Amino acid sequence: MKKRNLLLVLFVLLSLVGSVFAQGTAEQKAPQEIRVLLANHPYGELLKTKIPEFEAQTGIKVNYESLQESQLTNKLTTEFATNSSTVDVFMTRPLQEGLMFMKNGWYQSLDAYDFSDYPANSVDIGRKDGKAYIVPLVTEWQVLYYRKDLLKKAGLSVPTTFIELEAAAKAMNKDGVAGFASRGKGAAAVTQLSSYIYNYGGLYLDGGKAVFNSPEALEAIRFYGRMLGTYGPQGVTSMSWENIMPVFQAGKAAMWTDASVFYGQIVDPTKTQIPASDIGVAQLPRGPKGDAPFIVVSWGMAMSSKSKNQDAAMKFLEWANSKELAKTGMLSNITMARDSAWADAEVRAVMNPGLVETQAHAAKNGYPFDRPFMSSVGQARDLIGEVVIESINTKGTSAKLASLASEKAKAVDALLKTDGEYGM
Repeated sequence: MKKRNLLLVLFVLLSLVGSVFAQGTAEQKAPQEIRVLLANHPYGELLKTKIPEFEAQTGIKVNYESLQESQLTNKLTTEFATNSSTVDVFMTRPLQEGLMFMKNGWYQSLDAYDFSDYPANSVDIGRKDGKAYIVPLVTEWQVLYYRKDLLKKAGLSVPTTFIELEAAAKAMNKDGVAGFASRGKGAAAVTQLSSYIYNYGGLYLDGGKAVFNSPEALEAIRFYGRMLGTYGPQGVTSMSWENIMPVFQAGKAAMWTDASVFYGQIVDPTKTQIPASDIGVAQLPRGPKGDAPFIVVSWGMAMSSKSKNQDAAMKFLEWANSKELAKTGMLSNITMARDSAWADAEVRAVMNPGLVETQAHAAKNGYPFDRPFMSSVGQARDLIGEVVIESINTKGTSAKLASLASEKAKAVDALLKTDGEYGM
C-alpha cells in the first residue's frame, strides 16, 4: 500500500515538473515583439524592405509604423507625455525634438553602443551630461539640384553665387517650367532658408536669443521670398519637399535647393521623367557674406526609456545602424553618417561625384544647424514660417516684413525663457 502511494506521489510530482517544463519551453519559444516607428524617409523606406531579414535572423517580430516626419514627432511626443507609449525603437530628428526628449528623459542612454565609426560632432548633438542618446543615422547638407539640359539650352553655367542663381532662375522660368524651387510651406521652409540666412551673414539664434530679425537675416528672407514668389511653382507656400520632388521629377522645375539625401529618388528611373544624365547636383551658391550651407544629422535612431523589451530593442538598433546597412544606404544614394560608409571603395566607385564634392565642401565650411536649436523648436519654426510666407507672397517686397520678424523674434525669446534656455 505504501509502495503504491509512493508511486502515486512520484507520478504527480513528475507530472507537475513536466507541466512546468513545458510551460517554460512554450514561453521561451514565444516570439519577442517590438514596436518600431520609422519616418517617411528614404532610409525608413529601405529599412522596411530589410526588416523580414532581421526577423528571420533573430526571431524577433517587428511591428513597424511609417509616418510623415511631423506626424512622427507629434505621435511620439503625445505618447511619451501621456505615459502611454509602447514604442521600443524610433527614428528621431536630433535638431527637432532631441533637446526636448533628452530633457524629459524619453531617450534611453546608449552606454553600450559603439560610436567609434561616427564623426564626434554627429554624436555630440545627441549627447547630454556625458551620455549619448541618439545614434546618428543620416547626414544631410543643402545642395543645388539642376537640369543640365535646360542650363545648356539657356547658355548658362551652373550658378555659383546668389546673383547667378537668380539670373538662371529668370532665364529658365518659362514654358510651364518654374525657374527655381525650394520649400515654401511655413515651418518646413525654415530648414532650407537657414543656409540663405548664413550666406547673408545672419543666424536664427545667437547667445540663446532670437536674431532672425537682424538686417542680414531680413535680406536673406527677402531674397528667398523673391526667388520663390517670382520663379517658384504655383502654390509653393503649401509645398514641402514631398510636394516639390514630384514637380522636379516631372520636369516642371529647372532648379531646386534642398537636402542632399533626395538625390537617389530624383534620379530613380521608376519615379522621374528626366534622364539621370540631365540632372546635376552642385554646391549651394554662395551669398554676399558667406559660403556656409547647413550640414546636419537630419535623422538618428533611439530607444525609448519606457521600453519593456530592452534587449530586443538594442538588437534592432544595432542591426538598423550596422555598417552593412549603412553601405547599402550609400549605394542607394542615401548619405549615411558612418565614416566607414564614405570610405568604402565600392561606394566611392559609384557615388555621384557631385555628392562627394558637396559633402566635402559642407563638412569643411558648413553650419551644424538648419533650425533654431531649442526645446520648443516646433513652435519657433511655425513663427519663423509666418515671416517666410509673408515674404513669398509679396515677392520679398513686404513693407511689414521687418516688424513681423521682430514680433516673431520676441515670441521665440518668450519660448526660450519658458524653457529656461534664454541667453544660454
